[in-house]
Amino acid sequence: MRPVLIPARSLAAYALAFFAACAMAVQPVSAQSILRDAETEELLRDMAYPLIEASELEPENVEIVLINDNSINAFVAGGQVVYVHAGLLNAAETANEVQGVLAHELGHITAGHVVRFNERTSAAQGITILSLLLGVGAALAGAGDAALGAVLAGQQAAVGSFLAFNRNQEAATDLAGARYLSGAGISGKGMLDFFDRLRDMEIRRGFSQSEAASYGRTHPLAGDRIQTLRGLLQEDASWDTPPDPELQERFLAAQAKLYGYLAEPQRVMQRYPESDQSVPARYARAYAYHKDAQVEKAVAEADSLLGTEPNNPYFLELKGQILLESGRPADALQPLRRAVDLTLGQPLIAGMFGHALIATEDEANFDEAERVLRSAVSRDRFNPFAWYQLGVVYAARGDIPRARLASAEQQVMSRRYPEALRSAQAAEAGLPVGSPDWIRAQDISLQARAALERIRDSR
Repeated sequence: MRPVLIPARSLAAYALAFFAACAMAVQPVSAQSILRDAETEELLRDMAYPLIEASELEPENVEIVLINDNSINAFVAGGQVVYVHAGLLNAAETANEVQGVLAHELGHITAGHVVRFNERTSAAQGITILSLLLGVGAALAGAGDAALGAVLAGQQAAVGSFLAFNRNQEAATDLAGARYLSGAGISGKGMLDFFDRLRDMEIRRGFSQSEAASYGRTHPLAGDRIQTLRGLLQEDASWDTPPDPELQERFLAAQAKLYGYLAEPQRVMQRYPESDQSVPARYARAYAYHKDAQVEKAVAEADSLLGTEPNNPYFLELKGQILLESGRPADALQPLRRAVDLTLGQPLIAGMFGHALIATEDEANFDEAERVLRSAVSRDRFNPFAWYQLGVVYAARGDIPRARLASAEQQVMSRRYPEALRSAQAAEAGLPVGSPDWIRAQDISLQARAALERIRDSR
């Protein structure tokens, strides 16, 4: 690797771009895709619940969102939402490790770090702008070297101030996470294990662990974090608390499921060879075979899982998904209907069941599809796929205004704001004035217009 040389004349622009990028870093979700899976979402909620209670936040107000990103990361970006990258779940070895990360992120929420981050970014930009003004003044006075020195000093002060502030926040949040683990009666071993893994990764990638190297980082060195936390966690009464075996079993299954869904089939088979007959391995291979269009093998893996747990709703969902996406929607109805019943109408599974009912192209199934899909979106409005399927039902029945409204719901969630605005306006024109659907069409129009204005103002 070679160092990147930045010409002196572009240093100011570089620094301003750096702080602009940092400001945007707290809201990166818009550029990434969210993964929705009923089983994984339930697992993350159950893993986080005791930690949320220990943090004195209200569990019903905190969301855990899974991001389709292979990097090992988790973050908060405003509000009470923790975003977890798929790569983090893939890298962790235990549910306890993930709980250590969740405890840390909850510390960011309780401390209001996103708001403070924005304030500190503004302050650092102020230092940069002041240095630019001083540099311009010196240049106008004919002191070119002094002008460059003022700009460089300003850049260094601003960046150093910002990084030090961020490292201090992260260190404080580590301590908050340790408190929440203790308050929840959960061992801190997983937190230390995860930091150990991060330190090993830093060393393998050639990152220095020296004190001097820490000054250019947004986070403290993993080794420093371990040193700070080890005594605190080991002295806690929960240190020797054994992990929850059921939670660990669920974690390994969800981890394998996620890997099977996201990774290339060949890589899945290398990690989970056919000789491995554990539940996680069969779960992962079912998705790998499905992606590789080996339908019978995929169904066989799903059936083998159901042979061990016939009433596991997620195994039933898996079989239904394989059959549905392989062009056999009629065969998918039985396992999906059973999965919906067992989960009391879980919205994501119900959305898939509604899709299967529509995909049979049997109009006799459309009444049930409408009931199932309306129930799904009433419990989880942030389900664009279910809205799309509901629109298909309305269109098939000639109810075009409600079909347009369903399209608008789906489009605004997918950030397709021009289309959402047109669909909402068309729906509003055809719906009874003052009805709940008519009011909702107006709301979507306002939301889409506001989003379009923000986009225009940012250009």
